[in-house]
Amino acid sequence: MMRVGVLISGRGSNLQSLIDARDAGSLPVELVSVISNVAGAPGLERAKAAGITSNVVDHKKFDGRAPFEDALSAALLDADVEFLCLAGFMRLLTDGFVNKWQDRLINIHPSLLPAFKGLDTHARAIEAGVRFAGCTVHFVRPTMDEGPIIVQAAVPILSGDTPASLGERVLAEEHKIYPLALRLIAEERATVDGARVIIDGADAAMEAVINPPG
Repeated sequence: MMRVGVLISGRGSNLQSLIDARDAGSLPVELVSVISNVAGAPGLERAKAAGITSNVVDHKKFDGRAPFEDALSAALLDADVEFLCLAGFMRLLTDGFVNKWQDRLINIHPSLLPAFKGLDTHARAIEAGVRFAGCTVHFVRPTMDEGPIIVQAAVPILSGDTPASLGERVLAEEHKIYPLALRLIAEERATVDGARVIIDGADAAMEAVINPPG
């Protein structure tokens, strides 16, 4: 079974979605390590409650990104992590780190990539007047918020939506599609082909994208 590590910086709600899917038997992976770059991040308590080894690698204690990532890599190596998930990890990773984890590193982003990369996605979507927002799980590449897309979910933008109200609905879909994406990878149904992800059983996978399982 694939040994998965999760990097967090905050509350860890997407981490919790992976834990819940594992506990429900719908996510065939071992969650073996949770690492936060922020001491006291609430997500660490979620890991502890779920029986997952957790660790803090505080970026503020290192002189630059390279030594911080060396310590991060050492912690992942100690836990025998084979695959890595970013779940609200608020640090940019260097090209060297990302390339070491080529096709073994995924991220969830609160927009329908390639639209609205970066921060403040919900406010920007509302301001732009688009009709749909959403979220994307993708393989990580050195350029921020780029990489082959695995799963997406769309959320309509309603009249009177605020960034907070839209964000709540998008987050609910994040909690559905992150476990789905990781399951497709763990079951070897999602493979990278250049800039695209090919999903075995594409009809079922696309139905899950349009109407994520609840």
